[in-house]
Amino acid sequence: MPVQSLTLASRYDIQVLPLLAELFDHQAWADAALLEAVRACPAARDDEKMRHTLHHIVMVQRAFLSIFLKRPFDMAAESKQPESLDALVARFRETHPEELAFVKQVDEAALARPIETPRFPGAKLTHAQAMMQVVMHSQSHRGQCAVRLREAGGQPPTLDYILWLKDRPAPVWS
Repeated sequence: MPVQSLTLASRYDIQVLPLLAELFDHQAWADAALLEAVRACPAARDDEKMRHTLHHIVMVQRAFLSIFLKRPFDMAAESKQPESLDALVARFRETHPEELAFVKQVDEAALARPIETPRFPGAKLTHAQAMMQVVMHSQSHRGQCAVRLREAGGQPPTLDYILWLKDRPAPVWS
């Protein structure tokens, strides 16, 4: 079953697999940079709404990763927000290498394969669409966190994908 976006991408000579890999690489870097900025601002570090949103980002990343890897996802355990920002950072740090390993082994045939998600029963999603959802969802919530960080007196990092492309820095986890 061809994915419509792949057909469009081939018309414009866009390679979907490398693009998805770049987006996941950027996501890991952007999450690490945002988390470091939150750590640097005591008011943001202790902000319950900030920690809730950060937890939501990584929980969704982990939920989709479980779907991609066809492994169980313990919603009750994953829904429990970690006690500290450090524990939350550890969850991101644990998740990203696994996501990147998955993305780097995906092939063209897998992109078009359907997935099933208990959150959206009956939805007809492909791996490519679900992977795009993960990075877009995370980007959206990182924007919310950046606003919250600025309101708390912190300095949000510039997380633009287009700027990341220049040097493609790896995530820095502290």
